[in-house]
Amino acid sequence: MKTQDIIQVVEDYYMPVFARYNIVLSHGEGPYVYDNDGKKYLDFLAGIAVNVLGHAHPKLVAAIAEQAGKLIHCSNLYYTEAQAKLVKSLAAASGLDKVFIANSGAEANEGAMKLARKYGKHLNSKKVDIITAQNCFHGRTLATLTATAQPKYQEGYEPLPGGFKYVPFNDIEALKAAVSETTCAILLEPIQGEGGINMPDEQYFKQVRALCDEKGVLLILDEIQTGMGRTGSMFAYEQYGITPDIVTIAKGLGGGVPIGAFIASNKVAAIFHSGDHGSTFGGNPLASAAANAVLSIIAQEKLIENAKTVGNYFEKGLLVLKAKYPKLITEVRGKGLMLGVQLTVPGREIVNQCLVQGVIINCTAGDVLRFVPPLNIERVHVDELLAVLDAVLAQI
Repeated sequence: MKTQDIIQVVEDYYMPVFARYNIVLSHGEGPYVYDNDGKKYLDFLAGIAVNVLGHAHPKLVAAIAEQAGKLIHCSNLYYTEAQAKLVKSLAAASGLDKVFIANSGAEANEGAMKLARKYGKHLNSKKVDIITAQNCFHGRTLATLTATAQPKYQEGYEPLPGGFKYVPFNDIEALKAAVSETTCAILLEPIQGEGGINMPDEQYFKQVRALCDEKGVLLILDEIQTGMGRTGSMFAYEQYGITPDIVTIAKGLGGGVPIGAFIASNKVAAIFHSGDHGSTFGGNPLASAAANAVLSIIAQEKLIENAKTVGNYFEKGLLVLKAKYPKLITEVRGKGLMLGVQLTVPGREIVNQCLVQGVIINCTAGDVLRFVPPLNIERVHVDELLAVLDAVLAQI
């Protein structure tokens, strides 16, 4: 199909919930994608932090193809080797004990909240409330958008589920004031992604962990965007010197194949019994095989270390642009290959102009340029991005 024909069919038949760009992507290789007309783009959005290995990584492609030739799906009434390998690896990587595999980040967060609420009610029937932070993002199901303390995502979907409280991010005193005998869990992102790459103070999460321990409240960390090595460690919480009671992951876990998971300590996971939670597709052999391949490749190719070193190089380059354009850029923040540039102007036109120049980036929170490229990018790709961004900022 021709480009305009594809666009028109989607406009005619797909529900109008996405603000799409008028390009049709056809294939990719490494950090590059190509549109239906053959134009090449450097992809520094990576499917919103999903394509951690870039596009068409040969080992991931081979693993998916091999598993597809054996068994794509079977019910969770039966065991599979691919799933067994995955849950063992995730438990070891997280420092936790029990895993449930879902299909997305929203599902992972839903499951984590169900587990936390059941655990809380086991201790005290009043312990049902979950505290989240303003400007967070936890998903688009009814419960996860209620957990997402941003009214723009909630408007029109009332009545929303009860049992949620909101506090400012990175404000330990506000969090202390919000915790009560009805609190079962605190759900936070180690770095707020959709909210604008918002960073915590160095001691914030240690204080949160201590508060949870003191009050008998579970700590759930949403690592859907920060996990899988993106920030320079497999999980961002490793850099804060803590371990949560439950952690959720998705996005990069399957390298593009839909999969999510929540992982919990034995103490918390023991509250679940047969029939308490489930998923038809969660942990199917195909998705599990993809995730196993991603974890293996990350280790083999030292991509966590690469995220740290290339991320540092990238951050320095962005700081050079900040110094060059002080009227446009006020701050560069983030960790590893999860970086944000705070602008003084709306970011959408900058994103549009970069796209014209063959570079895919993203704007979140209206005025923050977000960069979440594949974890295997090299300095030459960073240089390519910085040259285009420099030219676009000069025009602005």
